[in-house]
Order: sequence, then structure tokens, then C-alpha cells
Amino acid sequence: MSISTSDKLKIEIRDSVALLTIDNPAANTWDVESLPALRDAVEKLNEDKSIYALVITGEGEKFFSAGADLKLFADGDPQTAGEMARYFGEAFETLSNFRGVSIAAVNGFAMGGGLEVALACDIRIAEEQAQMALPEAKVGLLPCAGGTQRLAWLAGEGWAKRVILCGERLDAATAERIGLVEEVVGKGESLERALKLAEQVGNQSPTSVRMCKTLIHSARDKAIGDGLQGERDLFVDLFSTEDQKEGVNAFLEKRKPDWKNS
Repeated sequence: MSISTSDKLKIEIRDSVALLTIDNPAANTWDVESLPALRDAVEKLNEDKSIYALVITGEGEKFFSAGADLKLFADGDPQTAGEMARYFGEAFETLSNFRGVSIAAVNGFAMGGGLEVALACDIRIAEEQAQMALPEAKVGLLPCAGGTQRLAWLAGEGWAKRVILCGERLDAATAERIGLVEEVVGKGESLERALKLAEQVGNQSPTSVRMCKTLIHSARDKAIGDGLQGERDLFVDLFSTEDQKEGVNAFLEKRKPDWKNS
């Protein structure tokens, strides 16, 4: 059985651990092919009772993932926006609900949807040079794949506002200090550490792990359930504004945006 339906996601099975590598050069971005492929891959892994843990990392040394390919939003089409918001939601919520333990090995820049996929994991291991941000508002967009909800839950409302509303970029040390990542390791060491942690999961009862994870998530899921849908709805609403078109195209044209507040 082929687990991945896309060449942009490489999946390797190592005993009870599945290793998923985001491989979409040059910045490991997410698109209409890789997002459904992630959803489908996690669903297949859920069916394989021999898999207890899932580790996600990015191909190369520079990017874990830079998020969505902004070229998709340059024309300001609300239909495209709605489709992408749905793909992001389905993929990352399926990942969040993976029955085993998911670990993000953040080996470089994790921006926008790249940070949101790490937020959807149970545990995050970041390399010392990693940088994390949700810069969507800088281009007239908003995080539509759990960023406003999961970041606030993990790091608190104040830090979520600094990152999302003020456009603050976090280094690995700061991310660990505020609870966004659980551990910081040296350059090139995140995958090894994540795999070692994933192996520990195999020592636990998978049934117990599944039930414990459900309970740990229970209070959070009740709190953010409506917010996740709200992210996608407001993301699409932005595509009726001038600022959305200006922000995305200014980024692609490498110029400063001229905001209209409309």
C-alpha cells in the first residue's frame, strides 16, 4: 500500500514510527496537492495498528515549511481561498486527531502554514537556528489553519497577539521559553531527537496513549472548535477586500504594501 499520494510528501516506516518529510522545493510550501495528501496519509496511518508515532520534518537545511504558496492568492479569487482554507483545515485537523503521537522536527524556517502544521502536532522539537512566525497579516491574510487558536492555547493570548498582530518572529530559544516548542537542539539534530522520542511511544500501551490523548485534547477541542471554523470563514471574507489583493501582490512584487484599510 502506498501511503503518500504525492511526491511532495515522502513517507518512510521505521518499525512503529512513520517519518513524513515535506519535500516541495524550494521552501516546502503547501498546495492543493500536498494538503489532501497529508490528510489521506494520516488516515492511512490511523488504520495501521503497528504505527504508534508520526514524525514530521522538512527536506533540506533551511526550511521546515514556509506555509502556503502565495501565488495561489494573487488574483484574489474567493473560491480559491475557500478551497485552500478547506484543504488546510481538513489536513491539519486530521493530523491533530492522529491516534498516535505526532512530533514536529522543526529543522528551519516554520512560517504561516508551516508553523501551523507544527502546532497541529503533539510535540515540537526545534533546532537552534529555527525561526517561527505567522506573518499572514503582513500580506493581507490571516492564519486559517489553526494558528490563531492553537498558538494562543500553547503560548498564551499575549504572545499569540505579539506574533499574529505585531508580526513578531520567534527564535527557537524564545519559542521554548513561552511553551511553543518543548525542546531546542543543535543544528541538524531535531530529526534524531524526534525519532528517539517517537521510539519511547512504542514502550507505552497504544490504547492507553490514544485514550490519554483524547482526554488531554478534550478541554482544548471544546474551546477552539468554533474558532477553527471561524478562521476559515474570515480568511475567505478577506478576499472581498482591497488589502488582501494589495498585500499578496506587494509581497510577490517585493515592494512595501500600500494599505487602504478597506
